[in-house]
Amino acid sequence: MPEDVFIAINGDALHAKSKVYVGRALARKGAGDLDEYQLWASLALELLGKAALARKHPSLVVDPTHWQSMFVAAGINVTTDVKTITAKTLFERLAHLVPRFDKTVQKFCQDIAERRNAELHSADLPFRTMRLDAWEARYWHACDTILHQMGSSLEQWLGAADAKAPRQLLDEAAKALEAAVKLRVEAAREQFEALKKAERERLTGEAELREPQHQVGIFKGRYDEIWAESCPACKCRAFMTGEQTGEDISEERDEHAIWEAVDREFVGEEFRCPTCDLTLMGSDEIEASGLNYIHEDQQEREMEYEPDYGND
Repeated sequence: MPEDVFIAINGDALHAKSKVYVGRALARKGAGDLDEYQLWASLALELLGKAALARKHPSLVVDPTHWQSMFVAAGINVTTDVKTITAKTLFERLAHLVPRFDKTVQKFCQDIAERRNAELHSADLPFRTMRLDAWEARYWHACDTILHQMGSSLEQWLGAADAKAPRQLLDEAAKALEAAVKLRVEAAREQFEALKKAERERLTGEAELREPQHQVGIFKGRYDEIWAESCPACKCRAFMTGEQTGEDISEERDEHAIWEAVDREFVGEEFRCPTCDLTLMGSDEIEASGLNYIHEDQQEREMEYEPDYGND
């Protein structure tokens, strides 16, 4: 990574600016200006996300179609007019960097960015129509998720005193979600157990015959992988799907061949049980149900070689 990166895409500088903006957000909330609270908060969130990417490498936050910006990201300062990625691209990239930044969090962040754009670039007043309880807890959850990946926390980002209210909101939201998920699981369990024994056995037998590769149609989204899980409600064979977040490749060989052993990691985004219809959306709901949202597997594949260039 280049040591002397232009300030516009420097991870520490972006992080410092995000702290300034979130401070302004909290000041506007204290003054009772909830429109500006959400405006400054949305700007702080985008800067925090860019800081997380830039700390991995500055090239992750520059516009890949603008070659001058790519040079700057590599430490070659050919311009001061650095173009950075859009909010949509930012949140898509964070989903591959931050394990808990799932589709639910990603959509919330995209929505608040779109409201900000409408607020700034049109006569619309989208922030005025948003109730505080409709976005605030989810906002702090998104920030906390990014900060955790950066090895930081709300307390470090906001300061201990200012972090108390957001942390309390997060704790209350987490407890509410856990209670709601437990009720959903219990309702599905009771519905399944109310069936006659012969019917339960028939459904359990049918569930065991289902294979992950044939379950694409039961999920709302399209993801990298589908794998089998035991349903926390009816205990039948159910399925989870999610995005790949990591891959570790090692070389294996014997006297006949050489191949790659690929250890893959996925983060669960959706869980569905075709037997009792239990549905869980996002890693938070999945974890609250008692399931592990991290899935790992191993594949073997042939080694791939670059073709000869014909310069022998």
